[in-house]
Amino acid sequence: MDYFSFFDLPRKLALDVEALEKRFYLLSRKLHPDRFASKPVAEQEAALAQSSLLNDAYRTLKDPISRTQYLLTLEGVELEEQSKAATDAARASGEQKKQIVPPELLEEVFELNMQLQEMRAANQMGEDEPELRRDLMTAKDTFDAKMVETQAGLEELWSVWDLGVDAGDEAAKTRARDAMVVLLNKRSYLRNLVRDVNEALGL
Repeated sequence: MDYFSFFDLPRKLALDVEALEKRFYLLSRKLHPDRFASKPVAEQEAALAQSSLLNDAYRTLKDPISRTQYLLTLEGVELEEQSKAATDAARASGEQKKQIVPPELLEEVFELNMQLQEMRAANQMGEDEPELRRDLMTAKDTFDAKMVETQAGLEELWSVWDLGVDAGDEAAKTRARDAMVVLLNKRSYLRNLVRDVNEALGL
């Protein structure tokens, strides 16, 4: 059973989080271990499994980004390149994680990587580089602003997806799905860039 079905919800991205929370607490009480203490072991284990599923489903669906990512996996989309699992796997194997650089960011990312290398070298030497620090802060502000733009774009696509679901318009859903993949990859990449800048600046 998928997470949407577990909460009796359609596969849509606009979600009443307050109603979801109420449903979560209702089901939590229903599946509480104390209610099954005198039941056979098989029933206790089944309730425990349902409770675990409930927690995973609620945690995923209450956050709009994780909700979007989850819905895309249900639609057969793999966002592995940017995922935490991919990061952990790359660290374990010692290999470089494959990352999708949004084409429109190539020039800025090249410049940023040069600045990051300089700042890391300066940090190792114990030197302060005020001008370089200012440049990196400017870059961080730029990428933060792009994150906001990306979020706004995703929110528009959530509406397009939901309208497609309501209308049974598969073409609209496909367009929204593909555009969401692009924006989620961009968002993830931007988030990584901001993290790298913060680390270099000691923030």
